[in-house]
Amino acid sequence: MQSVSITVSGYTVDFEQAKQIAELLALHDNEFAMLVSWNDREKNIHSPQCLHCEIKGAPGWEVYGRNHAGRLRISINDDAFVFMYS
Repeated sequence: MQSVSITVSGYTVDFEQAKQIAELLALHDNEFAMLVSWNDREKNIHSPQCLHCEIKGAPGWEVYGRNHAGRLRISINDDAFVFMYS
């Protein structure tokens, strides 16, 4: 899986803005990229809501993304927001 890290400084990024940034990157090389899973650390919400899917310390949403065609992991501001795309 390819990983991309983005840091935005001097501006507070919310979930929707982070999602737009991630989508632009994901669609750049693959017009059929699809969001598979995501996490918003500050609000402590994620999708999918796999409560019992944690494997070896990795959270369920990340395990799900890796196991469902996740090819690109985009982290914004040190995992404040993470988006996994197929």
